[in-house]
Amino acid sequence: METKKAIELRRSIRKFKNEDIKKSVLEDILNCGRLAPSAKNRQPWFFVVLKQEIKDKVADLMIEYTNNNDESKEVKKLNSPSSVLPTANVIKEAPVLVLIFKEKDDNWTIGDNLSIGACVENMCLRATELGIGSLWIRDIVYVAEEVAEMLHHSDLELNCAVSFGIPNQNPLPRPRKELEDIMEWYE
Repeated sequence: METKKAIELRRSIRKFKNEDIKKSVLEDILNCGRLAPSAKNRQPWFFVVLKQEIKDKVADLMIEYTNNNDESKEVKKLNSPSSVLPTANVIKEAPVLVLIFKEKDDNWTIGDNLSIGACVENMCLRATELGIGSLWIRDIVYVAEEVAEMLHHSDLELNCAVSFGIPNQNPLPRPRKELEDIMEWYE
């Protein structure tokens, strides 16, 4: 598959079949993330692959956060539904959750975050090319410290996560702004 085709076909998948993904396929996807460009070539990412019960424990922490957190209750009062609970349910359904950690270093926050974004996009595009669904997860940040502690990585910062699995849905593309609406040229 050509890169442009993978970009056009990539979707955020929230429903997965109950099928595992081979370790070699996951390593291929992670390797594509590893090859992403990074600010000052820092390569700030550290991957932790979770499956089965340990993956579900992460989702349970998110569910607990939703049930107990005052901020989450405040969001509900504003009629703006929190995405944490639905995301936790996606994590439970997906066979694989990849956590992406980085060093705690305030001097590199912006560069490392941009670099991890490139890394995740590489992984999502490779997954698309291989027929694997993915969901880039930001909501993990609400339980980042608890997850890091549970996995004995309190020295690192949990930046984001990605769920992977065989898609059990084929969502339509989300609306995108037209190029002319987000571009300006000076010659």
